Amino acid sequence: MKTNLKHRTLSSAILDQLRQAILDGSHPAGTQLRQDALAEAYGVSRIPVREALFQLEAEGLVRMVPQKGAIVSDLSVDEINDVFELRRMLEPRLLEASLPRFVGEDFARLDAIQARFVGATLAHDVSSWGLLNADFHMALYAPAPLPRSRQIVAALLQTSDRYTRLQLSTPEAMERARTEHAALIALCRAGKAEEACHLLDAHIGTVHTELLQVIARRGVAGRPAPAEA
Repeated sequence: MKTNLKHRTLSSAILDQLRQAILDGSHPAGTQLRQDALAEAYGVSRIPVREALFQLEAEGLVRMVPQKGAIVSDLSVDEINDVFELRRMLEPRLLEASLPRFVGEDFARLDAIQARFVGATLAHDVSSWGLLNADFHMALYAPAPLPRSRQIVAALLQTSDRYTRLQLSTPEAMERARTEHAALIALCRAGKAEEACHLLDAHIGTVHTELLQVIARRGVAGRPAPAEA
């Protein structure tokens, strides 16, 4: 686990690696992350490890338990509902503000991310799915003059990363994601704002519904999602 941490602060580098390990399942839900063991594994003091764990707690990936320390958080229906309901409120608004400001390089960036996303899903590169999905969505909103909304959505996408990987666990879900991303690019290129925003809302809603179905099969408790209008 010891890696070259020269070009980043220790806590940021450890944070990135621990987050990735949680998201890819190397540290599954319920795992105790002991500061002393992590510090020894990374070859650092406990201070940067503690800072990284506090940030993971803020992101909802771990919870601090008295006498036990940091525990990897369980999958949460309540969190899924909260995150995806917020995304459906904010992301179509961002896309609507972004679309009139798109230029050629914005579409080139979307095409490049889409190509990488397609490649990752076809190669079953699980560790890249969530990151590339988030990159795609944030590229859709990059031109929007709404920096606070973009910041909130970026945080929501980071939180939903572990859930996105779970939802993309079937060939059907991966194919749908590839197809809908491509359709979003096409609608944006055509300047069809209303249709693009409608598809984006439906896209997020479908992921939400499929996640709840996966979680239900795993027997995770939580409040049900609100009925669709």
